[in-house]
Amino acid sequence: MSQVKQLAKETAIYGVSSIVGRFLNWLLVPLYTKKLFEVADYGIVTNLYAWTALLVILLTYGMETSFFRYSGADGEDDKKVYGTSLTALFSSSSLFALLLVFFRNEAAGFLGYEKLGHLIAMMAIMVAMDAFLCMPFARLRFEKRPIKFAVLKFINVFLNIGANLFFILLCPLLLEKHPNTAWLSFYDFDKQVDYIIFSNFLASSVMMLLLIPEYLKVRWSFDKALFKKMFHYAFPILIVGIAGVINQSGDKILYPFLIKNQEVAQTELGIYGANYKVAIIMVMFIQAFRFAFEPFIFNQNGGKKDNKTYAEVMRFFVIFCMLIFLGVTLYIDIVKLLIDPKYYAGLKVVPIVLMAHFFFGIFFNLSLWYKLTDRTRYGAYMAIMGAIITILINIIFVPRYGYMASAWANFACYSSMMLASYILMQKFYPIRYDLKKITIYVAVGLGIFFFDKAIMLNTSFLNYLLSTVLIGGYLLFCIVNEKELKKLIFRK
Repeated sequence: MSQVKQLAKETAIYGVSSIVGRFLNWLLVPLYTKKLFEVADYGIVTNLYAWTALLVILLTYGMETSFFRYSGADGEDDKKVYGTSLTALFSSSSLFALLLVFFRNEAAGFLGYEKLGHLIAMMAIMVAMDAFLCMPFARLRFEKRPIKFAVLKFINVFLNIGANLFFILLCPLLLEKHPNTAWLSFYDFDKQVDYIIFSNFLASSVMMLLLIPEYLKVRWSFDKALFKKMFHYAFPILIVGIAGVINQSGDKILYPFLIKNQEVAQTELGIYGANYKVAIIMVMFIQAFRFAFEPFIFNQNGGKKDNKTYAEVMRFFVIFCMLIFLGVTLYIDIVKLLIDPKYYAGLKVVPIVLMAHFFFGIFFNLSLWYKLTDRTRYGAYMAIMGAIITILINIIFVPRYGYMASAWANFACYSSMMLASYILMQKFYPIRYDLKKITIYVAVGLGIFFFDKAIMLNTSFLNYLLSTVLIGGYLLFCIVNEKELKKLIFRK
């Protein structure tokens, strides 16, 4: 139980930067949906950031996990592993940025944004910086320096938010009251998408500067043999990452190609993207858990198998994910106030996307078996399976059913990957999870969700009161059935 507490503590610290940071970024959604003139503009932002997510995965090519795997392992020197990783990422990211900047207009034309070549160039440099930055942040995690990790992440978040508020909110407000202000002559009301991308670019640039002291301490080197070994280990993880982005963002990448009318496609994508963000709370928790879980499974007990600990982690993970699901869905009338009413048509995707990410969280939890046994190729096989499911469902059904097909594609993909991973785990690295309890927790949570939706009381107050009682009842049910959870909560 002490190891679970350690994991929970580190998850909480990383959560300060991950969950709270992403939550603050999440609050940009109401700014975008209420201040962008057209829903289609948010569709463009959604599409561009989907491409950004894919490119970052490609440019990091699994080296983050490979760094954790080989640092201090097999007689390797930590500094040599880190220097090789950093040198490789710097070289590949720089080359990518140069090429895409040079071919920015061709790339913009391919995406259907012929007049946005300058944005493609800016995104290329931003993506290259973000890929390079992953290694300094990975080293902070490896060295168990979560406070510095959290502080830097917060600085990044506040810079991005501050720049967005300045360009999207403050500048238009100042120009409305003082239209002849000279220093605001640069501002163009028709370039709000540009300002959103530039805000992120600015935050990444400052991160590069702040981490200069970390770069100066590095023994910059490149061990070809070591890199070959690390890349061999990381390549399946790269495939997993690509497939993961396809499963999470592939619908947003494909959507403009699947709907003939581009204006309709961008508008529908804007609605879908905004409501997908409503469900991002689940992703925030999973991300914080991931930051602590990977070093945890590689470091604890020298990598020895610990069935009891892994089983406890899984049960607690399921409990907290179901609480998030209930919190968002039962209070959806409050949560939806974050977006403009013109986006409400897409609220029906929120429960589907939440459950899809819940399944992905379980899949990530299960992933320890192929990482600890160096069978990462199986992670790639499952990821490819999920990507195929995602792509096929989107291609076949989006032209007819729109973004609802995209939401169900997420659900089908992650649930299939979860089941496949569990079956393979029992073959190669058997862990006895308490499936009975886990199934009961999920069933009770879903039962509460459907019960709440079926009961409509006379006033909003009574509906919220009922929702609160139901969520409290679920939490109490879990505490009663989990002695360790009871001790953790009520310990003196």
